[in-house]
Amino acid sequence: MRFARPLLAAFAVGMAALPAHAEIDAASLKQSIEAAFESDYPKLDALYRDIHAHPELAFQEQKTAAKLAAEMRAIGFEVTEKVGRTGLVALYKNGDGPTIMVRTELDALPMEEKTGLPYASRDKANWQGRETFVAHSCGHDIHMASWVGAAKTLVTLKDRWNGTLMFIAQPGEEVGAGAMAMLMDGLFTRFPKPDVGFALHSGGGVFAYGTVAYTIGARSSSADGLTIRFKGRGGHGASPQATIDPVMMASRFVVDVQSVISREKDPTKFGVVSIGSFQAGTSANIIPDEAILQGTIRSFDADVRTKMIEGVKRTAQAVAEMANAPAPDIMITEGIKAVVNDDAVVATAEKVLRAAFGDKLRIAPPVTASEDYSEYIRSGVPSLFFNIGVYDPEAVAAAEKAGTPLPGNHSPLYAPVPKPTIQTGVTAMTLAVLSAFDQRAQYKGQ
Repeated sequence: MRFARPLLAAFAVGMAALPAHAEIDAASLKQSIEAAFESDYPKLDALYRDIHAHPELAFQEQKTAAKLAAEMRAIGFEVTEKVGRTGLVALYKNGDGPTIMVRTELDALPMEEKTGLPYASRDKANWQGRETFVAHSCGHDIHMASWVGAAKTLVTLKDRWNGTLMFIAQPGEEVGAGAMAMLMDGLFTRFPKPDVGFALHSGGGVFAYGTVAYTIGARSSSADGLTIRFKGRGGHGASPQATIDPVMMASRFVVDVQSVISREKDPTKFGVVSIGSFQAGTSANIIPDEAILQGTIRSFDADVRTKMIEGVKRTAQAVAEMANAPAPDIMITEGIKAVVNDDAVVATAEKVLRAAFGDKLRIAPPVTASEDYSEYIRSGVPSLFFNIGVYDPEAVAAAEKAGTPLPGNHSPLYAPVPKPTIQTGVTAMTLAVLSAFDQRAQYKGQ
């Protein structure tokens, strides 16, 4: 999987004529990157379709990781496999300079794909003790193809930058554990700690392909797990007066906890408490001894998170006290933190991306989903996490007009248009990384 030699030879000569760390002519460079991409795309497309058709679940991504490892070695990277169980780290050293990290994810989702695409996944795997279909319905296959394409392009442009490329392929993003697994396995001690980090995500039906969207500040929410066990006294459904009904307590909590959102949280700040699991009882005529609720608490802001957690605990305790029941067991599991983009990294990349993409570079509101890339940021890597569009512009416009959204991430119908989406990913990531090399080199020289 190599670039067309005549085209990239001319490309490389032209770039070599530029002094190292000269100001990036983003519009011209974008055209050159896209011309090279056009020549090489058939091989990137084959990689993308192979990964899409054969997805693997969290921490089971051995074949996927091996495919990426082979690609990166062919480009010239030094590759270490099995970092964080199934992750890999690929380094390309090009003289003295900063270390710039680019992350992709490896894992897929335990769900059935229903796109009808000729390369749709029909693979199955074991997930928590049961057999399930597996699908790349979050777009990680798009991310991997873009990651490989950006790595190739940056190596071709090595006369344009000095330093180290650190491309990491992370397992287990969908379960929120892969980033920490890599960090615990020495990601920033066995390997260089990056000066700047980047990641991208393919977005649902909001933006068309060719569009790059970013946020200033928080990009995604924190996510804490919630489990509450309401304890009652069981009995016959015909004699509720002889019982303490945990189903009633749990039902009241589900409704009452929303007052924390509507009356205690600042309405201008995002915060959600959602209950996704309600388990109680075995028969219609038996009032059970207990009811167990499971849910999620999400926010962008640490103060909002604290207020919601306190409100959840207070509401659960009050519901139990009102029913004259024992105190409930409340377990809040600290989970993924919010991804917060670094102001300086955003400002540097924004200049280059604006020059290259024009009005197709957009500021977008933060997303309410969560992403464990935040662990790298919390470990001291200033970063930019951005999104790319995936659908045909006409389809996006028609969906907006009709008020019917196109399938988004985690939908069984999620089907990005591969070529223009991957092209945007390769181009935007390449330019963002080059902007970080230039900014860091200029800073060092002052």
